[in-house]
Amino acid sequence: MAVPPDLVGFVESAGITAVAYQLDSQTLIESYVNYWASYYGGLWKKRDLIKFSREGQVIGTRALAETSETLMSLADGVDLLLTGVNFEHPAANVAEYHDIPLATMHFSPIRVNSQVVPILPPTLGRYAMAVREWVLWRIGSKKLEDAQRRELGLPSATGPLPHRMAERGSLEIQAYDDVCFPGLAEEWATWGRRRPFVGTLTIEMPTQADEDVLSWIAAGTPPICFGFGSMLVESGADTLTMIADACARLGERALISAGVTQLDDIPNFEHVKVVRGVNYAAVFPACRAVVHHGTSATAAGLRAGVPTLVLWKIPEQRLWGNAIKRLKVGTERCFSSTTRESLTEDLRTVLDPQCVARSREIATRMSKPAESASYTADLVEELARSRRM
Repeated sequence: MAVPPDLVGFVESAGITAVAYQLDSQTLIESYVNYWASYYGGLWKKRDLIKFSREGQVIGTRALAETSETLMSLADGVDLLLTGVNFEHPAANVAEYHDIPLATMHFSPIRVNSQVVPILPPTLGRYAMAVREWVLWRIGSKKLEDAQRRELGLPSATGPLPHRMAERGSLEIQAYDDVCFPGLAEEWATWGRRRPFVGTLTIEMPTQADEDVLSWIAAGTPPICFGFGSMLVESGADTLTMIADACARLGERALISAGVTQLDDIPNFEHVKVVRGVNYAAVFPACRAVVHHGTSATAAGLRAGVPTLVLWKIPEQRLWGNAIKRLKVGTERCFSSTTRESLTEDLRTVLDPQCVARSREIATRMSKPAESASYTADLVEELARSRRM
């Protein structure tokens, strides 16, 4: 498995041989987050926007080149190539070169549909996404993609990648629950097993802090869990103080899973516990509510049956915040605009009895992790076998 250098140890701990390539995943994430922070920052952030846009282009070009080079050496003779969405383009071209099946994993609806732009009528929403797909390919990825295809001796691309993947019969695994986007499964029903919904994939890995955290939870009232995850939070001590104040106003305890955020030399609050990380599958069900940036943690909260507040930083996370609001299991807000007052009010919203009851109801409709993993494995093996026939 080809992964960023900082994920090699994680992959090998699961018994899989890992090959390091590209930059560390955190470098890629921070570059992307910095761009969108400057984008949402207003006119006074224009200079930063230009800077981070150029930086992102440099990092992206390097990452694409390293992806192509690494996959070319690893894919020769394999039965199938499986990729995430971020580097679909180079992976698809390598798969085409070696004439092997391609499977890609999507963690939110990125193909043309009428569900993710709720402010537009369905037909107009689909059209807007189709135009966006074509424009982004034409002025964005086509130049880089054609450069890679020339190196591989392939003809220039004549259309966006999704069209070419469909022509080759590629598998597009939707690794999230269709309940989060009502109507999407029906809209994509004609794709059948080529675009299946498998549910969010997780190994529910235990952490060293789990036992201590669950003991702390059991010793008092259920806390509100704040998970920072892979999103670096600037001014961590100030953020912790804001969380502590908001929870104190509501008479709640707070559990903070810091993730990559450094929380050294932080103030001590009796009603707040801070740890580096926890197993969400084990801890979320014991909490009153969960607060995070969206994406992968969303499914853990929905499966646990607890209401959610999404404090997003990038568009993909906002998509999940909007989904949470549509399902009436919580609310969302841009992290940079969050204050003590807004956080207090947002927590009041998610702790409302109707929101709590709705969250418990949605939990009964979510996929089970083991079933999601088994179904995904069956789909990938089925596609791999098709090459041998």
